Amino acid sequence: MLETSKELLKIIEEKGFKAYIVGGFVRDYILNIDSVDVDICTNATPKELLEIFDNAIPNEDYGSIKLKYKKINFEITTFRRETKYVDNRKPIEIDYIDSLSEDLKRRDITINTLCMNSDGDILDLLGATKDLKNKFIKVVGNPDEKLEEDALRILRCIRFATKLNFRIDGKTKQAIKKNAKFLKNLSYERKKEELDKIFSSKNIKYGINLIKKLGLDKYLEIENIRKIRIIDDLLGIWSQLNVLDKYIFTKNEEDQIIKINHLIDNKCDIYDNYVIYKYGAYITSIVAKIKNKDIKKINEIYENLDIYNRNEINIDGEDIIKILNKEPDKWVSEIQKDIEKQIVYKKLENNEEKIKDYIIKKYK
Repeated sequence: MLETSKELLKIIEEKGFKAYIVGGFVRDYILNIDSVDVDICTNATPKELLEIFDNAIPNEDYGSIKLKYKKINFEITTFRRETKYVDNRKPIEIDYIDSLSEDLKRRDITINTLCMNSDGDILDLLGATKDLKNKFIKVVGNPDEKLEEDALRILRCIRFATKLNFRIDGKTKQAIKKNAKFLKNLSYERKKEELDKIFSSKNIKYGINLIKKLGLDKYLEIENIRKIRIIDDLLGIWSQLNVLDKYIFTKNEEDQIIKINHLIDNKCDIYDNYVIYKYGAYITSIVAKIKNKDIKKINEIYENLDIYNRNEINIDGEDIIKILNKEPDKWVSEIQKDIEKQIVYKKLENNEEKIKDYIIKKYK
């Protein structure tokens, strides 16, 4: 990935422009962490970049292009100065500039300002190497101004501190507390994107403690976070926060959260065969983690079930109607559910003849 990235820099340089790898890739390279995407900054404008790379996708509002080169995703951004923000988030005035150092000053935290040139040399114009060595998260420039301009930077500070297990610089911490109220102005979608990364981290406990200690839970509207059990499952965390009426989830995520909450609120026995059959091993395992129960036992029960859905029963609704010789009605579904439960509880073998005998003895 590094050699391909340097190759891309040289392509831009051959056209007479400056170009550098910037941010996360360089930081992770120094920390020996694998990266997936690469960010590049350059003094070439989006229009000029599109003339170099005809397969690029432009985002001129943001002053960048997206490019897939040799199976690697790149975002290439023009050096710029952001002079005006609205809603504590969005820059509405952007000036293209020819200065790398000025471009780096608009970025969020120092450790994300490291650059690399096409020869592989590391460029540190803002003292990021020192912060990386000391394991500090520090906002670039005046932290009060930066966090008021773009409140999402608050969550990015928490996210990188969590991911890297770094401490937050004292001045940055004070600025976070002072400007936390502006988190309310962010969209729930953007807040959830950052919180997902914090809640998915192996270092989640540290991230949640930072949110609580800095008083961010109030402005993120996740005050229930002080009562939750920390587990290693993203939906398991969200299901305990009771935020379905605020934060946006996919239909599948929402359905799963509702099921998790139903099992908890109704104090269902998660070791019950039918509960595990009905809700599945994943949902019941999350509930087990929240309730500090044995997950292995759930998996054993699930693996030993005789059926996993009603379609696997060796008799169907039409068969039941023929056996009892009655007009079809809701009673058919009730009998199917009874048979389903008998099989799940291992009181009835999933055998056509035995199921017929059971129906005749009980219902005819």
